Amino acid sequence: MPVTFVSSVPEDSSAVVLPISKGQAISAATANLDGSVGTALARAAEASRFEGDLGGIVEVFGDNGESARRYVLVGTGNGDDGESLEKAGGTAMAKLQASGETSLTFDARTSDDDTAGSRMAFGALQRGWTLGTYRTKQPAKSKPTVSGLSVVGGDDEAQGWDRFQAVYAGIALARELVTEPPNVIHPQGFVERCRPLADLGVSIEVLDGDEMAELGMGALLGVSQGSAQPPKLLVMRWDGTDGTQEKPVAFVGKGVTFDTGGISLKPGPGMEDMKFDMGGAAAVAGAMRALAGRKANAHVVGVCGLVENMPSSNAQRPSDIVTTMSGQTVEVLNTDAEGRLVLCDAMHWVQENYSPEVMVDLATLTGAMIIALGHDHAGCFSNDDGLANQLLDAGSASGDKLWRLPLGKAYDKLIDSPIADIKNVGPREAGSITAAQYLQRFVQDGVKWAHLDIAGTVWMKTNSQLWAKGATGYGVRLLDRFIADNFEG
Repeated sequence: MPVTFVSSVPEDSSAVVLPISKGQAISAATANLDGSVGTALARAAEASRFEGDLGGIVEVFGDNGESARRYVLVGTGNGDDGESLEKAGGTAMAKLQASGETSLTFDARTSDDDTAGSRMAFGALQRGWTLGTYRTKQPAKSKPTVSGLSVVGGDDEAQGWDRFQAVYAGIALARELVTEPPNVIHPQGFVERCRPLADLGVSIEVLDGDEMAELGMGALLGVSQGSAQPPKLLVMRWDGTDGTQEKPVAFVGKGVTFDTGGISLKPGPGMEDMKFDMGGAAAVAGAMRALAGRKANAHVVGVCGLVENMPSSNAQRPSDIVTTMSGQTVEVLNTDAEGRLVLCDAMHWVQENYSPEVMVDLATLTGAMIIALGHDHAGCFSNDDGLANQLLDAGSASGDKLWRLPLGKAYDKLIDSPIADIKNVGPREAGSITAAQYLQRFVQDGVKWAHLDIAGTVWMKTNSQLWAKGATGYGVRLLDRFIADNFEG
């Protein structure tokens, strides 16, 4: 959806969207409007008890000379911060997307934030994303009508839009990968959707099953052996430093494109949601799209372990023992604890090939994380306090929130196996922590590492101000902000 910048509200029929914070006088938002429109908005706000609460909205139609025009007040809540402005823009899009309006104009000149209009448009783009590829019939009143956005702002704000646009493109890619059905986004399908990143300067490398077998990736290959879909290891590298930063930051994503649980079969009800079990890999791909799109001054490599976990006569069995690329052996007690098997080989590969000093993995790893944190925060585990704080700060600033959980020897011993080096599951208690402990055993000395368990945040069953129910694109904003704040000059 195109976004244009204008110096004043255009003389057309586009709906005008005006932000206002809680308790702020209506006149503060309507200062640039005709007096009669401002009066009408004030009356409508009073009648509907609108007070600027985040997500609150009130609208009127005013005379535009030749036709009636829609004017919308949208609340930003107690703050004029970026996240509130984005949610306000998303609120307006949710209200107007299928209203018959074809264009929205965001006029946030009264805000103290010089990027307020851009942030509202950024939020509107996020809320407006949809995948309509497979719909052949849809009621006319349900079809999106908004096809363009305008922002009233100066040249400086217009020049800064490229970054918002790049991050949105990353979010859109992540949502697309998560939303597409598993007969389309299998390992090879995932790779093909990411190949266009090469046009932005991202180098693409793909390892197939034979190559991974030669490297000894027995854990990853064990997960995939029950599927007719061959596994892939997708490697995406962006170097915006022209080689001056030798060691990249490494992102590693779990990419189980569909997870039946394997022989440890999941219950049938709800299994359709397991197409989003590649949400970590989708976040990594989206982040690489965002970084390349805005030409980030950083060196980053993104690795996605891509498999399908299926039951068959050739599938991995509970009690099988596999040998990982690191040489450590794993007793597979539950084939539905497969994400950690994929990640451990992908993590070892990137450490062997790129020697990163910082490595962050993302995975929809455990249902226990949803029990612990619900859907508002993802879990963060780390062997380095500084790295953990950088990620927590990036989460707060971007809106992709994190909460840190512990690691320790008491938890680590719970995954000791009596027959192999490690077992892939511990007891029921502290399930998310023991999964993180498993991954930590594959982190090499001196590497700062964090594991983000995003099981509760990549897919939502309810609408919000920034997404319709379904894929959220969680992780893209987080990783982009993490790189911008800590690894760019």
